[in-house]
Formats: sequence, structure tokens, C-alpha cells
Amino acid sequence: MAEPERTTERRMRPAPLLFEPSEAAADPEHFFDLESMEDPRELLARATELALAFRAATDRAVEFQAVAAAQLADPRRFDRLTPADIAERAGWTEDYARKMIDFGDELLRGAVT
Repeated sequence: MAEPERTTERRMRPAPLLFEPSEAAADPEHFFDLESMEDPRELLARATELALAFRAATDRAVEFQAVAAAQLADPRRFDRLTPADIAERAGWTEDYARKMIDFGDELLRGAVT
């Protein structure tokens, strides 16, 4: 997993991700109805929107992981977890868990001010 980084640039607003009906999700060839688009311009535009949306979702999810890791490692918690414990729960290395804890602390400090 790549190291988290905070960009100061304003992110492009991605297209909303719409949940697919369960019967469509069961079809491995079905992906947000892209397979049914015949116009390559329309296909490129929608596929690009989806790629941006997934990237934005990934960035947000990583930020939430970092905040959760920082909260779990908070020394004020009576049930505090060590970086090794957090790494094991998240499937990370201990070094990466420490970086995520630090990143989460930065995010939490930024949210407070």
C-alpha cells in the first residue's frame, strides 16, 4: 500500500458512485453499465468519471483508516492498541502502522483547529 500523503491541491469533484442492483453485480461482465455503451466517447467519459470517483474514494478511505489508527493508539485510551496490534488488525507492517498513526494525528489536529 502506498504511503499516505496529503495534497494541498483542490481535488476534482468525481462523478457519484451509484450502487448497482444485486442482479447486475452478480454478472462478472457487468460494471456500472459500461459494457453496454456503444459510443467510445461516452464510454471514455464515464469510465474516466468512475476512475476519478474510485481514486477519491480510496483517498478518503485511507484518511479514515489513519484517523482510526490514531484514535486506537491514543495514549489517553485505557484500551490503547500498540502499532503492532493495529498493523495486525489492518494487514499492515508495523512501520506502516506508525506512519498511519502519525498521519491520523495530523488529520485530527487539522480537524480541531
